[in-house]
Amino acid sequence: MNDVPAAAIVGMAGRFPGARDVGEFWRNLLDGACSITDFTEEELLAAGVDAAELRGPGYVASKGFLAEADRFEHELFGFNATEAAALDPQHRQLLETAWSALEDAGYDPRRTGLRTGVYVGGGPTEHAVAAQVDGRLRARLGPMRVRVFTDREFLAGWLSYRLGLTGPSLTVQTGCSTSLATVHVAVQALLSGECDLAVAGGVSIDSPYPRGYLYEPGGISSPDGRCRPFDEKAAGTVGGNGVGLVVLRRLEDAVADGDPIHAVIRGTAAGNDGAGRVGFTAPGLDGQVSTIVEAWAAAGLDPASAQFLEAHGTGTDLGDRIEVAAAAEAFRGARRCAIGSVKSNVGHLNAAAGVAGLIKAVLMLRHRTMVPTVNVTRPHPDLRLDATPFRLLTGVEEWERPAWGPRLAGVSSLGIGGTNVHVVLEEPPPPPVTAGDAREAALSLSARTGARLDEVGLPSSADTGARLDEMVLPLSARTGAQLAIAARRLADALRAPGAPPLADVAHTLAHGRAALDARAFVTAATREEAATALDALATGLTTGLATGSTAGSAWVAGQEVTWPDTGGHRTHLPTYPFAGDPHGALTLTAQPAPPPPKPQPEEEAVTALFLSTLALTTDQDLDRTYFAAGGDSLTAVFLVSELRDRFALNVDIDLFLTDLPLRELIAKAVQGEDDDLLTDLLDELEP
Repeated sequence: MNDVPAAAIVGMAGRFPGARDVGEFWRNLLDGACSITDFTEEELLAAGVDAAELRGPGYVASKGFLAEADRFEHELFGFNATEAAALDPQHRQLLETAWSALEDAGYDPRRTGLRTGVYVGGGPTEHAVAAQVDGRLRARLGPMRVRVFTDREFLAGWLSYRLGLTGPSLTVQTGCSTSLATVHVAVQALLSGECDLAVAGGVSIDSPYPRGYLYEPGGISSPDGRCRPFDEKAAGTVGGNGVGLVVLRRLEDAVADGDPIHAVIRGTAAGNDGAGRVGFTAPGLDGQVSTIVEAWAAAGLDPASAQFLEAHGTGTDLGDRIEVAAAAEAFRGARRCAIGSVKSNVGHLNAAAGVAGLIKAVLMLRHRTMVPTVNVTRPHPDLRLDATPFRLLTGVEEWERPAWGPRLAGVSSLGIGGTNVHVVLEEPPPPPVTAGDAREAALSLSARTGARLDEVGLPSSADTGARLDEMVLPLSARTGAQLAIAARRLADALRAPGAPPLADVAHTLAHGRAALDARAFVTAATREEAATALDALATGLTTGLATGSTAGSAWVAGQEVTWPDTGGHRTHLPTYPFAGDPHGALTLTAQPAPPPPKPQPEEEAVTALFLSTLALTTDQDLDRTYFAAGGDSLTAVFLVSELRDRFALNVDIDLFLTDLPLRELIAKAVQGEDDDLLTDLLDELEP
């Protein structure tokens, strides 16, 4: 057994071209799908692409396009509509993906219960650039708020703040190797004890709208909108958008707690080519070799034992030749290791490229199936693959377990600027037999023989108001419609082959999901009973109140519930069904100048400022207090500044801390009453 400390991937989530989640991503990989989109001229013109550029020579109307990348369920994360529109689409997508990844690991995204670190990175975006030069937006929100809503420097900070994660929070940037570098940093933090749970990965959404690119002979881009890594027709890469995150624990902790494990990270390494390359953007040979060798040494394993390498694989002549040469040196002695690259499926996802390759390799290990590199026919003769340990994988293959040990894979990511990262993956350990498995077996025996439950050893549980053999399955969402979707998805999962024990399902729903406003529950003794009850709940035939569970009724009533111990553990279940509206994104295309504002009385103008800043729409909103209306301390600082600069009103920021309705707060600000509210309050305390 390998005693080298390792990390477990216990959760993951992603959104990739052609795939709304990891499940769809796997189906596309298994089908050998190329998810690069070819846009029509009409689509590109409607998206603001310049007609002269579009119709000029060399324009390629293709991209790894991420559909609906401007949607965001802002209410779930405490943003108002104005803030959501200002928030960069990368921030929006990363927040929702982090929520899904933590749920996939079986953790409540708002209360993980562990010191959780965040290690993420992103790419440059058109929205962020446009925001910095948008005078109207800066006047409306203030320069500081525009920056924190759009700069990728704050990607990690928003995750930690909105999800209440108190571990280290670092935004990592290493160019194209960014997201795999975050995994390396997160693993080191876990093994050194800086955190006990970690979220790592990256996002790249340069624009959520259809875009192509200009092909330049001799550049890195493909002339025909397809990426063909290691193929004889390889001529360049194609850009793409996506987001991916993994949730990590120390392996020993995950095993001890019975956590579901997607795969094991046995070792990681990061290095740089230094000056050993022909140019700043060119890859280096020796640097890649040393990084791969170091990662496998950290894992306590021989690179020759690998069966698959997920390569960076840009499909460029220089890049592919150097990468294959470096990997061949590092993997010398391997037994015909398969090689591939996910860029052929989705394009080059920039800062999210490494984590896309990592998730692909994890899925292959979990499903014990190798998937093909697409758009390829024959290896490029200059690579001389026959003289290396590698074979180009072009079809689906069962991943047989080698006689000498577990299934192993390496994942490489290379960054412009020379930063190389390599991760060593091992298949997950066999799941432990749990009390939930024993319960399912006891129920099955009881059903077959007619024996009483106590005669087949069914463990008892605390009094929940339900039958002794039943489990309570609580569900919640922000809206009733989303609750119905969640119920339907869970029912489908419980009927799927390999569904987890009901005790694990009940435990995960009770302890690994946030308590939201729309709530329901079902009780059941078996997975099929649960699925039938969930179907009824989804179609509105029941509300979850008809059963006798005391805990469930308290849950639906909005109370905090201490759920009985089911004997189960965390398990992978369908995650939250997001239903956000499109919030658009800023672009650099020319916009018509707005009409000059009409003169308004001062109090009406100040009211308009508050309504606009807080994204309020009705007069009734003015009956709420500042914080109840969605305000926060940073917004208060901005409003105080605007009142001073635009209206010459000196308002003490403490006025925002009162319980006054907004309309009264605005009146006091305009009328100049209580100029020093804090002083007045202190005076009242004096004898």
